[in-house]
Amino acid sequence: MQEQQIVWFQELSMKDVPEVGGKNASLGEMIATLSAAGVRVPGGFATTAHAFRQFMHRNGLDGRIVPLLAELDIDDVTALAEAGRTIRRWIEQSPLPDELELAIRKAYGEMGEPAVAVRSSATAEDLPEASFAGQQETFLNVQGIDQVLARISHHPSRNRPLFVA
Repeated sequence: MQEQQIVWFQELSMKDVPEVGGKNASLGEMIATLSAAGVRVPGGFATTAHAFRQFMHRNGLDGRIVPLLAELDIDDVTALAEAGRTIRRWIEQSPLPDELELAIRKAYGEMGEPAVAVRSSATAEDLPEASFAGQQETFLNVQGIDQVLARISHHPSRNRPLFVA
């Protein structure tokens, strides 16, 4: 999975949390364990942490964010908020790499272009030492590839793997 842009839920398990986040891995586990019992679990796909790293690198964001954070006074709440707004703006204004957009287009087309949910899933969410409760975003009833890409491209928390179900 190391070089994949997207991964189908049915290919995922809890061992994939570092690459696709907890929600995505959990959906894969549910498909594997509950589908045989007749429990319906929505299908879909996840973007990967590899795709995110590629997005950051291609847009030069890693080289801009690291120095900004290195100079930040973590006790200055105003400066923290401003840095967060700046980083969010940089991310939102950066295009998806062509290969990621193509992978999303292809996968969504294979799904038959239904109405979907586009959600974020942190690779470190709900761990004993970290919780991101309430910090994830969800867009429901997103239909059509242009809308799916718009929700992903302008997703304020695009620093997390996203999924389409």
